[in-house]
Amino acid sequence: MLLILLAYLGGILTIVSPCILPVLPFVFSRADQPFLKSGLLILLGMATTFALVATLAAIGGGWAVAANDYGRIIALFVMALFGLTLIFPELSEQLSRPVVALGNRLVQRVETDETRSFVWSSLLLGVATGLLWAPCAGPVLGLILTGAALEGASARTTLLLVAYAAGAATSLALALLAGGRIFNAMKQSLGAGEWLRRGLGVAVLVAVAAIGLGADTGLLTRLSLASTAPLEQRLVDLAHSNPTANDQRENTAVAEALPVEGRAPALSGAVEWLNSKPLTPDALKGKVVLIDFWTYSCINCLRSIPYVRAWAEKYKDQGLVVIGVHSPEFAFEKNVANVRKAVSDLKIDYPVAIDNNFAIWRAFKNQYWPAHYFIDAHGNIRHHHFGEGDYAGSERVIQKLLAEAGRTNVADEMVTVSASGSEAASVFANVESPETYIGYARAANFVSSGGAARDVAHDYRGEPKMLNQWALAGNWTVGPEHAVLNSERGSIVYRFHARDLHLVLGPGADQKAIRFRVTIDGKEPGDNHGSDVAADGLGTVTGERLYQLVRQSGDIRDRTFAIEFLDPGVKAYAFTFG
Repeated sequence: MLLILLAYLGGILTIVSPCILPVLPFVFSRADQPFLKSGLLILLGMATTFALVATLAAIGGGWAVAANDYGRIIALFVMALFGLTLIFPELSEQLSRPVVALGNRLVQRVETDETRSFVWSSLLLGVATGLLWAPCAGPVLGLILTGAALEGASARTTLLLVAYAAGAATSLALALLAGGRIFNAMKQSLGAGEWLRRGLGVAVLVAVAAIGLGADTGLLTRLSLASTAPLEQRLVDLAHSNPTANDQRENTAVAEALPVEGRAPALSGAVEWLNSKPLTPDALKGKVVLIDFWTYSCINCLRSIPYVRAWAEKYKDQGLVVIGVHSPEFAFEKNVANVRKAVSDLKIDYPVAIDNNFAIWRAFKNQYWPAHYFIDAHGNIRHHHFGEGDYAGSERVIQKLLAEAGRTNVADEMVTVSASGSEAASVFANVESPETYIGYARAANFVSSGGAARDVAHDYRGEPKMLNQWALAGNWTVGPEHAVLNSERGSIVYRFHARDLHLVLGPGADQKAIRFRVTIDGKEPGDNHGSDVAADGLGTVTGERLYQLVRQSGDIRDRTFAIEFLDPGVKAYAFTFG
């Protein structure tokens, strides 16, 4: 229910997103008409088309994205034609004749030919608006589509997409109703209805040009102060966030009762096991089990692993079995050799199930990285915890379940963890920058001129001016999951506010090491360098993983981070902060 509400709110917020601004003239161009006969039909066509396109994207993948690109071209043509009909009434009359004929066949109860034409033109306008609206979705829709990819196509995914579309339609409906009053007032006071009509037609053509040239995602993003991506991202963070103080108190209170939450599913479907043979329910009978869903480039997972590792060591002789379920977020994390290396680097010696097909993920109905499930000696799930934090509460759950299982002399003190590098705990009060994806499927706040050219080599330039904006420079190919540098040199610049900055990177197909140089506010990082960077800012991409590039030692404030790659081929996936 929470995700449905978040999806609906995310749809509402798109009304003030810079990407949506060019679409609004299409809606207000009918603001002088009755809402039920015009506006409602526009909204219906828009919401239905949006939900359909987004559902196809979730189910079909790249081919649907390409289909939607063609749909955008068609929509731009329709919108341009519509703008011309507003400017030239004669053209409108000529073009409306086929629509009237279609209305005669399909709408038998409509009273006049004019009404039939109007009804169908409103629906057509709504369909075209929906095609243009779909790519403007921000992090909330990214969350929904990620869930679709992980869980597979389902009625729940479609319901979330419909909720998002309903939110967008709600915000448009409010704007349309208010716009109608404004429109009528202007007509009565100025007596310039025909000029307003033609002015709206010009606005439509300008908007079509803006969208066609990519200004809706480039120029407007830089000029507008109304970007909602950070606010949308905060809504997403509500679903993925670490527990608040109240949540932690609730978790601690639950530890006293520990109700049965359901039967733990079998750990079947893993493509491989590390540090252990496959573990069956019979092998785990009588054991207290902690399941840790993680993936090795996830910063939140990395920061929780020191505690999981400490619990595994402390309680292994008292009947606790810790099992890491590695469910990949990025394609490179499906490479078992990569996971095996990460397990070794992280000094994980407890069993790890490689869940590349998300079989275990779906069996637990999980949605989060990291996620911890606590299972008693009878095979029942007794507690769960999503995200970082409340480690003391989680350890008390382990102690209680061990005591219930008849273990004596269970230690009641908490583990002491001293983590460094990427595993060090975040100072959340200082983090004002959200996780940011570089691939176009979930990207936000990208301000390179012209926006992202999907799946083709393109020369980028630009400089972020506002907090949480970022830009590419050089020749890159931006794909749905990552961007690849094609030129000899290229860079990424991000305006951020956090103690730590991490970037998920990987070498090219040839796996050759790629050199890079990091600067902060145009200078060498010095004492503010991360664990994967020297004080002079130099570093090397040697494998596909998360790299800690900044660890500030002084005051935390807005800073401009830049990374220049000195060799071609690097793959850049996502920024995270701590």
